[in-house]
Amino acid sequence: MNKIFVLGGTGFVGRHLCEQLNRAGQRITVATRRLVNAQAIQSLPLVTPIEVDVFDEAQLARQLAGHDAVVNLIAILHGSEDAFERTHVELPERILRAARKAGVRRVIHVSALGVAVDAPSRYLRSKARGEAVFRNAAAAGLIDLTVFRPSVIFGADDRFLNLFAELQRKLPVMPLARAQARLQPVWVEDVALGMTRAISGPQSRESLGQIYEAAGPEVYTLGELARAAGAWAGVNEGRGRPVLPLPDALGWLQAALLELLPGEPLMSRDNLDSLKVDNVATGAYPGLEALGIRPAPPSGIAPGYLGHRGPRSGLDLVRRRVDTP
Repeated sequence: MNKIFVLGGTGFVGRHLCEQLNRAGQRITVATRRLVNAQAIQSLPLVTPIEVDVFDEAQLARQLAGHDAVVNLIAILHGSEDAFERTHVELPERILRAARKAGVRRVIHVSALGVAVDAPSRYLRSKARGEAVFRNAAAAGLIDLTVFRPSVIFGADDRFLNLFAELQRKLPVMPLARAQARLQPVWVEDVALGMTRAISGPQSRESLGQIYEAAGPEVYTLGELARAAGAWAGVNEGRGRPVLPLPDALGWLQAALLELLPGEPLMSRDNLDSLKVDNVATGAYPGLEALGIRPAPPSGIAPGYLGHRGPRSGLDLVRRRVDTP
């Protein structure tokens, strides 16, 4: 039995990862700012949530001691340049130093498809620099690393297809920026299972030093996904609502206005910049299939949790199949 330290274990992907690790018989310590955030996973018998300031390197090193592996899932989608730098670059640096002090060599890091130091968005550039922190350490022989680069992740409690479905219910026509951006959605259970197998499965040794492109079997445009979410939710008798693609200038204005609203924005200008890069697997690295996983398509999963479980005869009207390059 391994002892796994998970940062970001109370988030969307983290909750599913904890369930999978628990099912695999792993003992899991979940770091969280407040224990109340861990209510969804506290009932798992092998999960122990603890309050930790993950940016306190000394505290983090003390808590990491005695663990066999550390998983970093912490990320943000919105924020300033400083916020992205702190979360995506400085935190990996602190995790690396704390892991070395605690004697933990095994590291699983979740990055993203499309990361590059010259990517068009702050999100993708900072994620690239954070990934490089761990990859450089692995190249120097300091840690044993596995990196996952997922596409957009969907699942029953996501804030992606659920959001599109809700907007489809409320709007007769859905205005959408970057409607032609291409994505390859991946089911959260498949991502969590991939990480679990990299940690404790028969492929765990083979996963050392690997980068996995975690993507689903189907490629969609953003507009297709927005309308399909409505169809899968049963909107307009399973046909969904029309999507109105916005020109870049209007999309930028829409995002700028959404950023002014209280709370986390539905869309930011940096999100639009991220969508300038297709969020699909490149084929340069192995996919989840290399971990023995046959990824599930959203068309086979999303209707079940968005509420439309009837015939899918209308789906061909809301999307077209785009073969992965």
